[in-house]
Amino acid sequence: MSSHHIVRDDQEPALIIANGAECHPELLGQLLEWSPWVVVLDSAIERVLQYNIKVDVLLGDFDRDFDPNVYLESQFPLEIVHAPDQNKTDLEKAFDYLIEKGFPAVNVVWATGKRADHTMINLTTLATYRDQLKVVIHDDHSKVHLLPRSFKKWYPAGTKLSLIPLGLAEGITTQNLQYPLNNDSLQLGYRNGNSNAVLQDGLVCIEHERGDLLLMECVD
Repeated sequence: MSSHHIVRDDQEPALIIANGAECHPELLGQLLEWSPWVVVLDSAIERVLQYNIKVDVLLGDFDRDFDPNVYLESQFPLEIVHAPDQNKTDLEKAFDYLIEKGFPAVNVVWATGKRADHTMINLTTLATYRDQLKVVIHDDHSKVHLLPRSFKKWYPAGTKLSLIPLGLAEGITTQNLQYPLNNDSLQLGYRNGNSNAVLQDGLVCIEHERGDLLLMECVD
């Protein structure tokens, strides 16, 4: 796999490679192609380098005797960001770094799978950054992002969509879904909107008045 695209445009989404289960190389390559900046979370670096990816930033708390300096020569120029704050995950620290650098959006891979607690925290963290950074988490079966209050997107009929609330989400109204919602509420653990589907080719409209709502575009 080649390194990411030579074009540097801060309006394109950056890419964070976390340390969960790996996605298919084809998906990784698609995300790398136009990504202007690649951030790798510390413990994933050895797996990332096996794909011949040029890394821009290596970030983490660098615990367990991890020495980031050994990658300086092979990945030159490499920015090393030591982020020891134990009150935040490495993924949150990477989001903070990109916000400080002025990036408006980021794609994230390898953030799901493996440990269930890491997967859950990574997904729920999206609510914290609602007004600061547009985040999309990708894996081989799902594309996950936090919905704005009003959302419209064209989908082919049959596309599987799940609406997952982070806590309580209220005033949800949908159009062009097999199981419509009309000013309804969803609450995590009690009523979720999983395994819905697009009714016919065309725009899907989703609005919600309060709370945080994840949209998951899913494939089996």
